[in-house]
Amino acid sequence: MSRLTDPPTALHLAGAPLPMVGRVRMYVCGITPYDVTHLGHAATFVWADAAERVLRRNGHTVTVARNVTDVDEVLFAEAHRRGEPHSMLATLQRASFEGTMAALRVRVPDHSPTAAQAVGHVIQLAAALLDREQAYVAAGSVYARTSGTAARAGIDEDRARVLAAEYHDEPDDPAKEHPLDVAVWHATSGPDDVSWPSPWGDGRPGWHAECAAMVLALFGPSVDLHCGGADLAFPHHACESALAEAATGVAPFARAWLRAGTVLVGEQKMAKSTGNLVLVDDLLRSHSPAAIRLLCLNRPWAQPWAYTPDALEHAAGTLERLYAAAARPGGEPGAVLAALRENLDVPRALEIALGEGGQAARTLTEVLALS
Repeated sequence: MSRLTDPPTALHLAGAPLPMVGRVRMYVCGITPYDVTHLGHAATFVWADAAERVLRRNGHTVTVARNVTDVDEVLFAEAHRRGEPHSMLATLQRASFEGTMAALRVRVPDHSPTAAQAVGHVIQLAAALLDREQAYVAAGSVYARTSGTAARAGIDEDRARVLAAEYHDEPDDPAKEHPLDVAVWHATSGPDDVSWPSPWGDGRPGWHAECAAMVLALFGPSVDLHCGGADLAFPHHACESALAEAATGVAPFARAWLRAGTVLVGEQKMAKSTGNLVLVDDLLRSHSPAAIRLLCLNRPWAQPWAYTPDALEHAAGTLERLYAAAARPGGEPGAVLAALRENLDVPRALEIALGEGGQAARTLTEVLALS
């Protein structure tokens, strides 16, 4: 019997090995399609794409799902402001987003579930939680008992309540047993409300329940790698995990998390609410997709960072140096690939590639889609 002399090395994330056997199940929190794609969005999806590419290079078959949150209060409000159907706005903005992702060379996911398509699965999730006495019905809504998510996420209750309010979880809702419980199913009553029928009356899914239901429907009770922005850690990821684990009894819901660091302008998070957006399509008019990818990737993935035009120019210059290094003879790819496996350490891999040149530089360019 033959013996492996150079067995595959596991990807390490956040200091822990993430061994894989065969297929890797990967879920990426996608967009709420109500506005154009900014750099803060793009950085998350570029990092998820890089992780997928490194896993593939390490010999794994990766199945990726990236959702579309097309049932959401923010989307409905923007559609109302524009005076157009929310489904039309979602379709147009989703098409724009996918065009931008293609321009950035982000691979097309294997699955693109939408919240609207998952309504039936959310109803099943709510029923499962009720069966396991992890949820209750009040005023036509189904609430999950998620008060323990704050402690699990390492957040005190006062801070958790602030974040819950910021993310529209309505901690002051009098129908709740606890302020940090979340709605799996929202009751609706107005004639213009977007709603679906359910055993508890007309309503629509809660945000955290949408992602939990989509993951469960596509992958079963757990995933290997869950990606999203760092700002989603609480309440979204914490509650999504709690709902799935309470419904299935299987833990952990995600074996590992990749939460890309927040992109800032100055000292403020890049967001529509602050009016400080840097649009990817604007950057693509003057810089290559590879330069924008390197801008996002040449840093620790969990680290928040500030965008400046000078940072983009520096990334473009570094990319030219990488191309020049790739044209040199020699170079071995092993150290580059090892650095990428070790917490997706792009800065270290880039340093090696620039120093060794040749095949080392060409490998980095290929794996991270920088050509």
